[in-house]
Amino acid sequence: MPAFQAKTFRRATTASSTLGEKLGEAYRARLPRHPFLLFGLPFIMIIVAGSFALTPAAALRYERYDRKVKQLSQEEAMDLGLKGADGEEGIKRNPRRRVLGDDREEYYRLMAKDLDDWEQKRVQRFKGEPDGKL
Repeated sequence: MPAFQAKTFRRATTASSTLGEKLGEAYRARLPRHPFLLFGLPFIMIIVAGSFALTPAAALRYERYDRKVKQLSQEEAMDLGLKGADGEEGIKRNPRRRVLGDDREEYYRLMAKDLDDWEQKRVQRFKGEPDGKL
């Protein structure tokens, strides 16, 4: 006689079984025969419904960001240096900004620096900030 019987154990249905237990048993019994219908389709439906539910939340996020970013008036733009005095459109560049030449020119400029003769200096720390010394 084998150690275990081939017959699967089924709990005796009693009157005290709740509706949830009966539905769960019916679901588990039908799941191997129809896995996509009982597991895959509800999963996909939850994902799609979640995306529709989260779309307004994402739109609200971007609307709030757009409210923070406002359009500048002409006077504010002139103060920031984004428009000329005559109101011409376009961004004006900082005149002190160094314009890079070609790569060769930048290479020779960096090679002309003396990188072997340098001294390490400690940065001043704020009061109460640990400086890392033991």
